[in-house]
Amino acid sequence: MMAIVCVNVSLQGGSFGGNRGLRPVPPEKGVFPLDHMHLCDLEKKEYLNCLKTSGHQSEKCRHLSKKYLQCRMEKNLMAKQDMAELGFGNLSQPSLPGDKLEQV
Repeated sequence: MMAIVCVNVSLQGGSFGGNRGLRPVPPEKGVFPLDHMHLCDLEKKEYLNCLKTSGHQSEKCRHLSKKYLQCRMEKNLMAKQDMAELGFGNLSQPSLPGDKLEQV
């Protein structure tokens, strides 16, 4: 026996989604504006290029990730936060044998 279920679209927030009438929720920590003005494009491109050349081993590009996040903080594209809280507390020490991470 087959059951057919019909759901009223208006109960799901409308045909275009969204919960009309509900209060908006502020973004969670880590959500920040996109870089529409391309203020940190150089840092982003350096990081992405490093990922590509290192076979997507992000650990080898951590120094560039830190540089990118610092740029975002300086340009007010994200809240200023201590780099140690973002996982960059011991960046000057290579974590993989043979890695030569630069201090930024």
